Amino acid sequence: MLIGKGGPAATSISTADAASVTVRGKDLCSDLMGRLSFTSYFYLLLTGREPTETQCYFLDLLLVAIAEHGLVPTNQAARMTYAADPSSLQGAVAAGILGCGTVVLGTSEFCGRFLAEAGKKISEQGLGRAEAVKLIVAEIRAAGGKVPGFGHPIHKPIDPRAARIFELADAKGVSGTYVGIAREATKAIETVWGKPLPMNVSMAIAAVLLDLDFPMAMIKAIPILARTGGLLAHLAEEQERPIGFLMAAHAEEAISYQPEAGP
Repeated sequence: MLIGKGGPAATSISTADAASVTVRGKDLCSDLMGRLSFTSYFYLLLTGREPTETQCYFLDLLLVAIAEHGLVPTNQAARMTYAADPSSLQGAVAAGILGCGTVVLGTSEFCGRFLAEAGKKISEQGLGRAEAVKLIVAEIRAAGGKVPGFGHPIHKPIDPRAARIFELADAKGVSGTYVGIAREATKAIETVWGKPLPMNVSMAIAAVLLDLDFPMAMIKAIPILARTGGLLAHLAEEQERPIGFLMAAHAEEAISYQPEAGP
């Protein structure tokens, strides 16, 4: 019995035989190795196209921007998993990546959807940018939701990573429709919420990627790939200077036991 949507029994990504490996129609050894950077290769793998110089520059920038942010939950999960099983580096990396969800790291995907919805209202309904963005923000507020990509527990009033991304996007002539929508959302949120909220790095990542014609469906891939590098750094340090069990012990000390109240 076939489960899920059927499709052709084929892949366009790669194949291999005894003498060669072919990736996206190009010979891995004679064409790609030694010519492409890993960032360019990643873009080729995802899209089937080699990136322009500008696309490669900003992919590098965004990967650097989101790879590391201290002892965040993903890194803690990875280090404690490694402490529990030092023979399973891949398991510890997986534990960290599993934390890339709707609160940590994965929000860039929702930012992309927000930007695309605003762009659709502008193009299909003939709304001005400010009007379209304010309408969506007001709808989110009325429904009791939160606009993705705004607010940060540490970076206030500005997320320096987002500011730097947009600064470089402006300087390189990359800022387009979606960067403009993101900036407009900052104004709309202050109006609708009655207070400013900092745009965080997730919104900046999504906006620049969309302006660079990166597939929206893969926006989440950027923080996942980037954070893998950060996780591996933490796990390398965990081998030399272990703190996984120490973090677990501090958690035990910080969280008090409170029995449930009786009937």
